[in-house]
Amino acid sequence: MRAPVNKIIPLSVVDGPGNRTSVFLQKCNIACAYCHNPETQRMCTGCGICVEKCPVQALSLVQEKGWDLEGLPVIWDEKKCVQCDTCIRVCPYFSSPKIHLMEVEEVFSEIKKNLPFIRGITVSGGECTLYPEFLTELFTQVRAEGLTCYIDSNGCVDFSRYPDLMDVCDKVMLDVKAWDENVFYSLTRSSNETVKKNLIYLAKRHQLEEVRIVCLEPEVDVEAVIRGIAGSVREHLDDFTLKLIAFRSHGVRTALKDKEMPSGEQMEKWRGIAVNCGFSNIRIV
Repeated sequence: MRAPVNKIIPLSVVDGPGNRTSVFLQKCNIACAYCHNPETQRMCTGCGICVEKCPVQALSLVQEKGWDLEGLPVIWDEKKCVQCDTCIRVCPYFSSPKIHLMEVEEVFSEIKKNLPFIRGITVSGGECTLYPEFLTELFTQVRAEGLTCYIDSNGCVDFSRYPDLMDVCDKVMLDVKAWDENVFYSLTRSSNETVKKNLIYLAKRHQLEEVRIVCLEPEVDVEAVIRGIAGSVREHLDDFTLKLIAFRSHGVRTALKDKEMPSGEQMEKWRGIAVNCGFSNIRIV
């Protein structure tokens, strides 16, 4: 059982509580207009543009059968790579050639190196729940070491379909990107029906660590999201953190790259709305 791994951060204090190892899987099921790491959205197509542009010849196209032994169309030589990210910037398909198809044991081996220093792991993406069986096996091994397992998700995969995964998952950090379905579609080219279902499902199971809103108007109906969350899971508002994230243009490659972040005053107004809606744990970042 393998999954495409974009990167593994050995020690992170921004991906859940405590010091954690963060695993980022490649490929997403939506396309957010404000995506800050768009190179994780798609799998490499093997078009060769990044190979031609690499300044240190760290990339090469597979010649035989169109795929290398990992099942990927581009070979990435990590020893030559200088991490300039030219390949990511020139890719027209929102992908990266710098990924590895890794087995659960390989990922777990990397995690074990950090055991004395971490409280748990967080798996993100892309959208990591596109690989539920992989996560289930990985979490089972990690929990046997006494660590916690968190999922960072856009909520567009139905969690209730994977009870085995939810039984070994401690908490979920859930993005609610917009509340109105038309606003959500304009932002992501997808539907938010499953997101709303997951919000209620996870709240009832006490598996929400935080619910996040990237604040950017008019692209995001921020007030409607705050009120919508509160109305949907009112009896569970004390169980999780509401994180209000001020939009930043770093990494954004769409027309939104020139948008300014909301002011501190505006962020405080949204906090006030959240307080009035009954939220008690609110963070602005």
